[in-house]
Amino acid sequence: MDHLVNILQTDRSDSEILGYALDTLYNILCNDEEEEQDETAQKQSDDLGAQFTEQFVQDPEHVTLLLALLEEFDFHVRWPGVKLLTALLKNQGVQVQGIILVSPMGVSRLMDLLADSREVIRNDGLLLLQQLTKSNAAIQKIVAFESAFERLLDIITEEGSSDGGIVVEDCLLLLLNLLKNNSSNQNFFKEGSYIQRMKPWFEIGDDNSGWSAQKVTNLHLMLQLVRVMVSPVNSPGATSSCQKSMYQCGLLQQLCTILMATGVPADILTETINTVSEVIRGSQVNQDYFASVNAPSNPPRPAIVVLLMSMVNERQPFVLRCAVLYCFQCFLYKNQKGQGEIVATLLPSTIDANSISAGQLLCGGLFSADSLSNWCAAVALAHSLQDNLTQKEQLLRVQLATSLGKPPVSLLQQCTNILSQGSKVQTRVGLLMLLCTWINNCPIAVTHFLHNQENVPFLTAQISENLGEDERLVQGLCALLLGICIYYNDNSLENYTKEKLKQLIEKRIGKENFVEKLGFITKHELYSRAAQKPQPVFPAPEQMLFDHEFTKLVKELEGVITKAVHKSNEEEKKEEEVKKTLEQHDNIVTQYKELIREQDSQIQELKEQVESMSSQNEQMQTTVSQQLAQIQQHKDQYNILKLKIGKESQSNGQVDVSQVNGLQTEELTQLREEVEELRKQHALFQTQLGDKDALISALRSETADSSAGGSDHTELLKELEALRNQVQAQSAEINQMQTERQELLRRAEAGSSDEVSGSGGSLEAGATAEVESRLAAQTAETEILKEAAKGLSESRAELEQQLAAATSTVAILQTEKAKLQTEVQESKKEQDDLLMLLADQDQKIHSLRLRLKNLGEPVDDEDDLDCRDQTDEEDYEEDDEKEEDKDEN
Repeated sequence: MDHLVNILQTDRSDSEILGYALDTLYNILCNDEEEEQDETAQKQSDDLGAQFTEQFVQDPEHVTLLLALLEEFDFHVRWPGVKLLTALLKNQGVQVQGIILVSPMGVSRLMDLLADSREVIRNDGLLLLQQLTKSNAAIQKIVAFESAFERLLDIITEEGSSDGGIVVEDCLLLLLNLLKNNSSNQNFFKEGSYIQRMKPWFEIGDDNSGWSAQKVTNLHLMLQLVRVMVSPVNSPGATSSCQKSMYQCGLLQQLCTILMATGVPADILTETINTVSEVIRGSQVNQDYFASVNAPSNPPRPAIVVLLMSMVNERQPFVLRCAVLYCFQCFLYKNQKGQGEIVATLLPSTIDANSISAGQLLCGGLFSADSLSNWCAAVALAHSLQDNLTQKEQLLRVQLATSLGKPPVSLLQQCTNILSQGSKVQTRVGLLMLLCTWINNCPIAVTHFLHNQENVPFLTAQISENLGEDERLVQGLCALLLGICIYYNDNSLENYTKEKLKQLIEKRIGKENFVEKLGFITKHELYSRAAQKPQPVFPAPEQMLFDHEFTKLVKELEGVITKAVHKSNEEEKKEEEVKKTLEQHDNIVTQYKELIREQDSQIQELKEQVESMSSQNEQMQTTVSQQLAQIQQHKDQYNILKLKIGKESQSNGQVDVSQVNGLQTEELTQLREEVEELRKQHALFQTQLGDKDALISALRSETADSSAGGSDHTELLKELEALRNQVQAQSAEINQMQTERQELLRRAEAGSSDEVSGSGGSLEAGATAEVESRLAAQTAETEILKEAAKGLSESRAELEQQLAAATSTVAILQTEKAKLQTEVQESKKEQDDLLMLLADQDQKIHSLRLRLKNLGEPVDDEDDLDCRDQTDEEDYEEDDEKEEDKDEN
């Protein structure tokens, strides 16, 4: 082996010898070829191969060397390398996995095998990855994040999905390795929308005859893959999310189609039922859909009814009946609506004589001669009542007609009657589990059970007898039933109160003996097996004794029943008093909590009202302060005016109306100055407009020069825009001045009227006439200002018209400039075309000269022609100079 490893290390360039060395190592470590030898020799050779493997992997560099050799594309190196590494993983999996995990890019090199175009290497690469991913979550995660899901699903599709061969099986086995018990990869599979890609796998045709063994195997693995994603052992959140995705993408609907199809092999049908069970378990939407599925029969029947018919039919395979029971349990798991629908089919008001219902099938199975049907029907009915007090009370209404001429008996009574008849152990265990589930946490059902005078003596007789090993489980279940009757007894029956039942146990059975018999349940070997997982899986029908949910109930009740039996009457009374006190306290606390909630809501409402009123108050205070400030301002202005008028009347005896309303004369002077300034600006604008007209004329003459014209036009547009803004500003100033003038007139008139009314007869007629004349003068002056403002507005309108004309002129000039530029481009293009033509002509002339020379004709050289052309040009120039001289003379 050392020499062979040395060849691998030193002869990397010789692919042939590398291949021989790898094949030799594979034959040393693997014993697959030796199929004909007996088991002992095979085991010895396997041990020998494991020893050689252990020796080979002692040096991690050997495995690293193999990983490096896998990068060789040569078939004679890569293929034996893959087989050798697979053999190493089979013999020493954990150790080789550890080496590959720490090797840089180790897993990535192995993932590249799936992309190899040679199918032999790709298929053996699948087998290698199967061995690599066994029971190693870290490697499983790395492989998954190396796009394993995408590649494997692509290969499955290429190979024909369920109709494919052994390669599809290998891909599915690798997917199971990656997903089983690996929540991280399951989440990655769901988030990557790979669940949706599973739906086409289950699209089977109408003709289901002649399924090949490989197709059955493939479809079986595909169903297992679905179950891995929704397994009850996964976290509830992840399972619920996958169930939702499977319903939304139509996968559940496709599975139900297979469920109701004809010609499907029995093992595929069984696995499909189990898969549908876990897809709907605990998911209300999926359970509602399943309840709506009908079988393609005439008339159509619900799928649940068709499945229950198989469950209570003793001719059906055992595994199929177990699968149907599991499906029914999953349909009712956390589904109170479904439980109510099943129980309703047993009630007198809903029974339809013309159709078979689920309730009728369960009752028929419960009382049939087949013990397995009895057990399955009892467990199915128990799941219809699980954690549902309403349905437990409703089921008490069910009446059964046992025979003609006899009055009907209740379902509860009929179950106890069958128990007392001493049927098979399996039947009695099923009925006892049903009764325990039924009366658990339901005092009314306990009362109904105790009301029959024969039930308690029967239970005490069963518990107190010393029976064989097979009957111990029945004794334990009878003790559990009697214990529930004690624990949930409301003491409504005088003969069977809690205290009297405990006394009966002490006298007839003995407390210690009772507790010992109760412990027989959990000590039974089949109890722990049923407690492990919800699916009922049993090697044989006779071992079908415990239900998973019932084991939870036993675990919950065993301790409390033991305590209840050992408690004395005084302790019971004390406990009752404590319970009542606690209930009273709870009621008081609840009342206080409700009161506190009401007060909290009232306080919250009052706070909101206070906040809204505070904001309103602030707004009103702000408004009042503003109004007070305005009133004070008006008062101050009034007092100032009053003082001024009083002083002037005392000193002059006359009233200067121009000063009555403040600084009116100064404001008029300022207004005149502003009007004069506006006139000057108007004249300036007229001058600038003339300059612009001149500039436009100049631009028209210079349109040929396109580059300069473009910049001038841009500047002109900017200046015109500035001019338009100035005119608008001027218009605004004029409007403001007009408003101020109106205000001055109003104040002047108000001042004159106040002064005249205030002075009364003390003012003389001459002063009044003078005031009137001054007012008339001011009015005239105002009219002049109006005329000036009107003239300015007209001038502004003219300026705007001129600006519009200038803008349109600029647009026309820009259009002309664009046309000129287009013409320039076209002329350039024509010149280029002429140059091309001239070049072609020169080429043709040159070729013709060469042909003439070859034919022996005399031809002038191009240099001579160039000299002649130059001489001719000089002659032309001399002639031109002579003509110019003549013109000068």
